[in-house]
Amino acid sequence: MIVIKTAETLKEYKDFVNFPFSLYKGSKYWVPPISNEELNMMDKTKNPVFKNAEAEYFLAYKNDKIVGRIAAIVNWIEVKEQNKNKVRFGWYDVVDDIEVSEKLIEAVIDFGKKRKLSFIEGPVGFSNMDKAGLLTHGYNELNTMITWYHNSYQKEHLKKLKMKKLAEWVEYRIQIWDEDKAPKKVKKFSELIMKRYNLKPLTFKKTNEVVPYLDEMFYLLNKTYNTLQTFVPIQQYQVDHYKEKYIRYIHPDFIKSVVDNDGKLVAFAITMPSFSKALKKVNGKLFPFGFLNILKAQRFNNKASLYLIGVHPKYQNKGVTAILFNDLQSMFNKRGIKEVETNPELIENTSIQAFWKNYESELHKKRSTFTKEI
Repeated sequence: MIVIKTAETLKEYKDFVNFPFSLYKGSKYWVPPISNEELNMMDKTKNPVFKNAEAEYFLAYKNDKIVGRIAAIVNWIEVKEQNKNKVRFGWYDVVDDIEVSEKLIEAVIDFGKKRKLSFIEGPVGFSNMDKAGLLTHGYNELNTMITWYHNSYQKEHLKKLKMKKLAEWVEYRIQIWDEDKAPKKVKKFSELIMKRYNLKPLTFKKTNEVVPYLDEMFYLLNKTYNTLQTFVPIQQYQVDHYKEKYIRYIHPDFIKSVVDNDGKLVAFAITMPSFSKALKKVNGKLFPFGFLNILKAQRFNNKASLYLIGVHPKYQNKGVTAILFNDLQSMFNKRGIKEVETNPELIENTSIQAFWKNYESELHKKRSTFTKEI
């Protein structure tokens, strides 16, 4: 018999966070999150998203053993301001037992019914800045620090439960050319675009030089993605939270920006050294010595991850991405980076995907959200 219980105590919250460590134990490809960061995410006193959201965390038990977990979330900005009568679900991890998935999905549906909502969608987090999408292709690949890993049977569970695909993302692996072999057309196109629109690149040498531009970057994110199907505006208190959460991971070399003639930010790209292998070694704990693996990955790494790109609508589809990637190419060459992995890109974002054709690239992962009416 499967029993679903709502996590309420600190021990149950820890059980919720720790379950994937047992489920994926021995996996070559699952990259664990930092456990304390996951607990802080669930804490209403520490995660500012609860100003406009609520959540419940469900654990599935069979023979007194935890066999699955799922979070049910409602983002009230999405519901009240965007008229999307949606329950989000995330942190969906289960053993290969469809009855467990069924009971967990039923718990999410019941959560939505109590709030008079119309449909469920997931896996997603609280907002666009959180992890999103069930892995549907690329099970023999490490996930990044901003994506989930899933077992292949989870996709089959949701299909058997009559859930339909909604949003779909793709991820690319891009080979970085040596400096003397880099595509000259990207450099020439970059120079052409800068001249045509009176733009210039902006680089940073110190973290404190980046900080004054962070609010502008999040503003551009809102402008860049506000027409996409999964978009929910990022609130200022969320911006402040994410700045504090991620600033320690970002080296100023890995941030490239473009400004107009007045010095106003029109585009940016945030990349980081890949932390996937370091996070596997850390295994959820930064202390006492886990942070040393993170520091090592920051300084000695031949692989990077592209996390965020924002382009002002006025300059979208005008080639500004070439300016960003031309500068990134030079930085990658200096740092010995040979490969870059993109963040998940919605499949309808064809302009950025077309740009990857300038490089030796491979679509190596796909992920989707699944939906069902309540």
